[in-house]
Amino acid sequence: MAKKFMEEFHIEEKQANIPTVTDYEAFPNKVLLDELRTKIIQNLIDDNHSISGSMSDYVREEVDKTIEGYDLSNIERSYIYHLIDNEVNGYGPLSELLEEKEISEIMVNGTNEVYIELDGKIVKEEGVSFINDDHIVRTIQRMIQPIGRTIDAANPMVDARLQDGSRLNAVLPPLSLKGPILTIRKFKEDIANIDDFLRGGSLTPYMARFLEACVQAKLNIIITGGTGSGKTTLLNVLSSFIGNDERIITIEDAAELKLHQAHVVSLETRLTNYEGQGEVSIRDLVINSLRMRPDRIIVGEVRGKEAFDMLQAMNTGHSGSLTTMHANSPHDALNRLETMVLMAGMEIPVRAIREYIENAIDIVVQVSRLSDGKRKVTSICEVVGFENDEIELKEIFAFRQLGVTENHEVDGEFILYDYVPKVYETIKARGIETLKDIFEN
Repeated sequence: MAKKFMEEFHIEEKQANIPTVTDYEAFPNKVLLDELRTKIIQNLIDDNHSISGSMSDYVREEVDKTIEGYDLSNIERSYIYHLIDNEVNGYGPLSELLEEKEISEIMVNGTNEVYIELDGKIVKEEGVSFINDDHIVRTIQRMIQPIGRTIDAANPMVDARLQDGSRLNAVLPPLSLKGPILTIRKFKEDIANIDDFLRGGSLTPYMARFLEACVQAKLNIIITGGTGSGKTTLLNVLSSFIGNDERIITIEDAAELKLHQAHVVSLETRLTNYEGQGEVSIRDLVINSLRMRPDRIIVGEVRGKEAFDMLQAMNTGHSGSLTTMHANSPHDALNRLETMVLMAGMEIPVRAIREYIENAIDIVVQVSRLSDGKRKVTSICEVVGFENDEIELKEIFAFRQLGVTENHEVDGEFILYDYVPKVYETIKARGIETLKDIFEN
């Protein structure tokens, strides 16, 4: 981008290092630059000029006319052209944030309230702002227009997957009380693998080998955790352990899973149209997937009535199923499953539901984002049966926090309990001999 401006606007070679939007604090005339940007954009809108397509002669003339008479340095002039270029050819103030690979989430809470998640920590991005609420709405509309979605007063909420795979959620007034709200969970081109988890200290080699053996032995696994804890990322990693000779059906609200096996069928839900028709839910897709001869069913997230159909699949020969669920602990996850089955309207006694869950689920994996922003696998449990009419879980691996260091990093340790899990017999029966040194010493 810097070279482009240098050629078009004859900026001297020595000034080719043009600051970007995120270097905003480097400018002494920040207020003036903001005022000029606002004036140019507003003039284009007032003249009914579409701020999209290309840097036309008209747009260049408007920029030149607006900044004429101001004592701006070459680098400040280039910065103004850069901002307008982002409006014309990109996504306005968010253009550069969307290109930054290190940023995993972008959150717009208002015109001057833009936050990002960087290395697991949420920080305010001081150099990024919108001129008004309409500016935020125009940016949202620009992002969702290519995928055939819209947002306006009649449809004030949208949840969509962008063309690069990123997840966008936007809410407008009156649903939002403080103006348009935008949240973007960015898609990572380089999908994490188990080695990335190991290098980042998210789990131990023993835990990694155990989870790989569980997937290969076709055990049914639920990954639980809070928002942004890394459930889908771990689901992607575990899915990579599935053999290349299996037929895999993935079911998601917005396709985030990236499987590299040869035989993968990906299904995605559909929202209602303007007439309130045409919705296809997770439950519809789970039911349909049973007719598609799957070896594995992977559901991006279970959150409602589809839980019963998922459990039914696990209990009727579709072993090796994987899914995620929002829950604060493994016990909480099983309680939520019970509630979801009841939501499906099944006239089944609670004890029968618990038996159904106990028969279906083999392993529960809990992932957490700690106070220092790092994500860890904090518990791996197996479902072992009933005790006092309650589903009993037995922990195999765990992470225990001991405190916080002077650098505000979480200090803790991973634990391997002195316990041989019941699923180990199933794993050995499948001919998997990789866990002998862990459980037979």
